[in-house]
Amino acid sequence: MILWLYRFLCIAFEFAMWISPEFKVYIVKEFQRLKEEEQRLLSWSAKRELSKINYRIHTDAIKHNIIPEEVTPQQASIIYANEADVLNVAMFGMTAKQWREVNADKKDNIRDYATINELICLSNMENLNAVFIDQGLPQGERLIKLNQIAIQQMKVLEGDDTTHLLTQHLTDLTIF
Repeated sequence: MILWLYRFLCIAFEFAMWISPEFKVYIVKEFQRLKEEEQRLLSWSAKRELSKINYRIHTDAIKHNIIPEEVTPQQASIIYANEADVLNVAMFGMTAKQWREVNADKKDNIRDYATINELICLSNMENLNAVFIDQGLPQGERLIKLNQIAIQQMKVLEGDDTTHLLTQHLTDLTIF
């Protein structure tokens, strides 16, 4: 049944395109636009998943190096969130809470609205921060290093135009 419908639609499109060359050009351009959009969304989704996987490496370093055995699960979740905000501040210049306050109309979280390049950079920073945690670097030092790395990587990925986005709020924050 589906094959029959597909063949019928192909014949109908060919006939319509024969009658109107403008329609043929429109269909071709629209198909190209839809394929490009599909590729963009697939690429973003893959990068978001990579970032989530790398976040596991990050949380494992936190678990083994920062969270004392004596804390409750609720206290541990605060430590994890605080460490996630180290990455958020280094990359976006704000904590997750600050982003939610500014973007109250949006659901999900700051990383779900990140660009592909930001997700690539975040993925790299999660791995690096795990190494820095394993090395015993204090949070403040890690934040500075990660921000410098984010600036450098975003320059490479997008050019010098995005540098101001990463540094504009960093000096004003006193969360750590």
